[in-house]
Amino acid sequence: MGLRGEAAIVGYVELPPERLNKAAPAPFILEQWAELADAAMTDAGLPGESVDGIVTTHLGESEIFVPSTVTEYLGVRAGFAELVDLGGASAVGMVWRAAAAIELGICDVVLCAIPARYLTPTSEKKPKPLIDAVFFGASSNQFGSPQAEFEIPYGNLGQNGPYGQVAQRYASVYGYDERAMAKIVTDTRFNANHTDGAVWKDKPLTIEDVLASPVIADPLHMLEIVMPCLGGAAVVVANAEMAAKAKNRPVWIKGFGEQVPFKTPTYAEDLLQTPIKRAADTAFSMSGLTRDQMDMVSIYDCYTITVLLSLEDAGFCEKGKGMEFVAEHDLTFRGDFPLNTAGGQLGFGQAGNAGGMHHVCDATRQIMGRAGAAQVGRTRGGKGDPDCHRAFVSGNGGILSEQTTLVLEGD
Repeated sequence: MGLRGEAAIVGYVELPPERLNKAAPAPFILEQWAELADAAMTDAGLPGESVDGIVTTHLGESEIFVPSTVTEYLGVRAGFAELVDLGGASAVGMVWRAAAAIELGICDVVLCAIPARYLTPTSEKKPKPLIDAVFFGASSNQFGSPQAEFEIPYGNLGQNGPYGQVAQRYASVYGYDERAMAKIVTDTRFNANHTDGAVWKDKPLTIEDVLASPVIADPLHMLEIVMPCLGGAAVVVANAEMAAKAKNRPVWIKGFGEQVPFKTPTYAEDLLQTPIKRAADTAFSMSGLTRDQMDMVSIYDCYTITVLLSLEDAGFCEKGKGMEFVAEHDLTFRGDFPLNTAGGQLGFGQAGNAGGMHHVCDATRQIMGRAGAAQVGRTRGGKGDPDCHRAFVSGNGGILSEQTTLVLEGD
C-alpha cells in the first residue's frame, strides 16, 4: 500500500527571500501564485497547457473556494484541485497529494505553489498581514477556541514560548549541550554562505556568535530561531510520460508519511515523542529505501530543537543522543551527514509556509545536480561530479504537531 514511485518533481522555483523590514509592497497573492506557476513550468520545460492539477494553501484574496479561484485565474481545467492547511508541513503534504493524484491517473501535471507575501497596503504605511483573523501565533484565533479558554490566559501562546518549553523538557530528561545546538545553526549557515539568494549568504557565523545572541525563550537563543521573510516557492509534479519530456533529471517521489495528532503541545501525550516518528517510518517503509541510503536530509528547522527532535524521532540517531550526533558529524554540504544544504530556514530564510517548500526545493536541487557551490559530492574546490541521488525531507506545522515526510530518489 502506498505510492509506486511513478510521479516525479520535474521543475521548481524558489524566490530569494527578502527581510520584512526592508521589503517593498508586494503583489497580491493570487498574482504571485501565477508568477510562481509560470516560473516553475518554465524551469521544467513543459507547456503551461499541460497542467491539469493544482495544490494550494490559503489566499488572502479568497477565504473560501480557494482552489477554484486559482484554476480560474490560471485558466486551468483541473482534474485535481486541493487546499492543504498544515502550516509548515503543508509543502510536503502538497507534494505527496499531487503524486497520489497522478498515480491514480486523474491528472498528469500538478502545480504546487506557496506564495509568502503581504497584501499591498492601502491606507497604512506598512504591509498588512494576510490573515487578520489569526493572532498570537499558531495557537489561537480571535473567534474562540480551546486555546482561547485554557492556554492564552496563562501565557501559553505563540511559538517561542512553547518551543522553549519543549527544549527545557528535553534538557531535564536528556541533558543539554548548548554548543551542539549552536552547531546546527553554524553548519547550516555555512551552507547558506554557499547558496545564491540566501538571506545570510555573505554572513558567516560561529558557535560563539550564536551563544552570544540574546536568549529569547530559555534555553533558545535568538540565532536558534528562524527569521520570517517575504518570498515564495513552487514545484511541478508530473507522471512518467511528462517527466520524460521535461528538461531536468526527474526526482521520483518514492514514499511519504503524515501524522497530525493535535494542534498545540498542551494535548501532546509526550512532548519529546513527535509525530515525525510514525511519518518517517511510513515513508521509508513505502519507499523500500533505508535511512543509510540517504545522501542528504532536509529537516524543517524553525528552531534548533525542531531539528534535534526530528533527527532522533525520524530514526537517524538514538533517542536522547541527538546532541552527541550533531557534535560528532559535519552537517555541511561537504560533510558526512549533509543537512539543509541550501541553509535551511535558519540560513536561507523562512518565507512563511513557503519555508516548508524550501526543504522540498533543497532536496530537489541536490538530486538534480543544480546546487552549484553547495552541491553534495563536489570537492572543496567546487569540482567533481555531483553525488546526490536520494534524500529525506520533513515538514513541521504548529508546535511539533503536524508533521509530514518524503523520500525522494533520482533516476
